[in-house]
Formats: sequence, C-alpha cells, structure tokens
Amino acid sequence: MRSVTVVGASLAGLSAVRALRAEGFEGDITVVGKELHLPYDRPPLSKDFLKGDIDAGALALSEPEEYEDLEAKWLLGEAAVRLDPAARTVTLAGGQELRSDGVVVATGAAPRTLPAADALAGVHTLRTLDDALALRAELLDGAPRVVVIGAGFIGAEVASTAHRLGLHVTVVEAADVPLERQLGRDMGLLAASLHTDHGVDLLCGTGVTGFAGEGRVTGVRLADGRLLPADVVVVGVGVRPNTDWLTGSGVELDDGVVCDAGCATNIPGVVAVGDIARCPHPFTGRHARIEHWSNANEQSRTAIRTLLTGTSAAPPTTAPYFWSDQYGVRIQLAGHVPAGAQVRVVEGDVASRSFAAVYEIGGEPVAAVAMNQPKLFNRLRRRLAPALATAAC
Repeated sequence: MRSVTVVGASLAGLSAVRALRAEGFEGDITVVGKELHLPYDRPPLSKDFLKGDIDAGALALSEPEEYEDLEAKWLLGEAAVRLDPAARTVTLAGGQELRSDGVVVATGAAPRTLPAADALAGVHTLRTLDDALALRAELLDGAPRVVVIGAGFIGAEVASTAHRLGLHVTVVEAADVPLERQLGRDMGLLAASLHTDHGVDLLCGTGVTGFAGEGRVTGVRLADGRLLPADVVVVGVGVRPNTDWLTGSGVELDDGVVCDAGCATNIPGVVAVGDIARCPHPFTGRHARIEHWSNANEQSRTAIRTLLTGTSAAPPTTAPYFWSDQYGVRIQLAGHVPAGAQVRVVEGDVASRSFAAVYEIGGEPVAAVAMNQPKLFNRLRRRLAPALATAAC
C-alpha cells in the first residue's frame, strides 16, 4: 500500500494519521476535512470554550511540529461526496478526485435537528467549533432565557454552562428520566437532580412540537400545550452518522458504517473509525457506534492495523469510557449498563455527589460510575476491563 486517503479531519482522522506513521507506513497520506479547521478537541465546546474561558487555540489537538513530522496533506474546507471503491477514488464537492490504495472513513456524525429549526435565528445545535462560536456569542451577549431541548450529556453540559453565565435555563426532555438509557434509572434520576439543585427548570416526559417567532425564535411549543418563552434555544437530541456521501458505494450502511471488530468494512481497503463506525463491541455484546473521545483515539490503531495488513486486527480490550462535567460535578462511566443491572455504591456518599459505584448482573461487574471520585473510578475501571474481556470471550 503506497497511499491512503483519510476522510474526516477530526480526532479520529488525526489519530488514524498518527497510527499510520506509528505502524511504519511511509506512503502518501491525504486528509479531507469539511471544516476549515485543523483537528480540535470537542469536549470543551460545551464547557470552558462556550463559557468564554478559553479561546480556539486552546482546543488544538496537535502542534505545528507534529503536523510537519506526520507529513500528511490536509485538504480543509472540502467535503467528500462520493466513494468509488472500484476506481479507488474519493470525489470532493469541488470535483477533485483523490486516488489511493486505502481509505479511512472518519466523517463522524452531525446533530439531529427539529422541523423549522433552521428557519429561525437563535436556534442552535452544538457539534463543531463554528457552532460553538455562534452559540457563545449569543450566550455572552446576555440572552436572558435559554431553552435546551434534550437532557443528554451535551444538553446537560450546555445547560450547566448557561446557568454559570447567570442565564435562566429550562431543559426539556422527552423521556421520563434523563440519561436512563446510559446510566440506568437510579443514576439517571441523580443526574437529573443536578439541574434542579441549581435552580434550572427540568421538564421531563414531554416533547417539542415547534417554535414561536418570525425570523427569530421567541418560544418553544411543548406537546402538552405549553409555550416556553425563549431568547436562545439549543437542540441536543442526538446525532446521525455522516454516511450520505457513501450512498451507492457498496459500503454496507446501517446507522453508520457496518464494520467487523477490526473496523474493516465489506469493501477491501476501506476501514471506518470513530462515531461513524458501527462495530461489534466485546463490552456491549452488539454492533454499536461508540460516540466517545477515548474510542475515537483507541479504535484508530485497530483500523490502521487492519488496513495495512489486510487482516482484521483485534479490537481494544478496554471498556468504553466517557466523562461529563455538569454544575461542578464530574460524571464518569466505564463499561456498558444493560437493562436489569443493579448498581452498588462502593465508596462515598451519593447525597453529596461524591461516590463511586459498580453495576452488576448476577453479581458480576459490567460497568462503573462515579461522581467527583476520579482516582477511585480509575481503579474500578482498570479492574472492570479484564473481567469483561474474559466474559466476552
């Protein structure tokens, strides 16, 4: 293999470039990125960056010296629109065709939105640096009433940041218990209480039917008939994988790019990494897209070994892991919480929001969660992974 095209200039894309060089690949690498920015760190977008505590320079994932050492060609502000595996080409929106021996699909995901949201100023999603810049400008301008639609991790972090800026915040969540699917009911209720503890209005069990306003949003209409006044609205109702450009390519698609455990697609010479890759995972027991920072970093090494050897490489043996900072509390979760798992506090105090706990099925640990206990959490996390790996074999 003499050339590789990486489609997606994100953490996953940069990690793939790093892995190529680390594996001794000396050929040409071209990276295609729809955004104009070099890879940057996304987690701070909903926290320190949104609050105005750091600037865009602090988000950089690499230094100029490393980019020189990696010797990759970066085509930024260019969107891929077609993959032709037979011709080994990636076609860009401007008509340019890139021919290479291997392709890494790392185009990630885009925020889901709601009908009519795009037609109104003041309605935002948060995924990219440009999204964060636009939202930050409005929040720092002092928009007094903020409505966040969706109490997932991004929505909760935005609500926390807006609250810290002194704004009146209302969070609307369609589910009865926020984050129940990720944390289970008990821990979901605990996470929900972080909002109410800080005076943020949390409305659960109701959906959104539309918006009020002409040209600019003035309110959010709820399924129960209420109208919430709003100066700024943030829609955080999940993401969809960016697979449109792969339609007709022959690459198998199903809520992402379908891969084996080594990130190989059904097309030789094409692998997928990051939020777009739907792989079997030893800790979830199913095909899944793992939308975590740590996964994008670790998975790239697997994908590149698969690409360079032509043989599916072994996946990471670490449990899926993520964290979320809300209202001064760091929530950490490792593993997968299946339905029916029982949560047991190992140490600390739930009421004070400082504890670590494990989820168990039949007495066996399957996940760990903590609030403001990073050291203890990391110990539980390290113990968790080998047990899960053994159970999955």
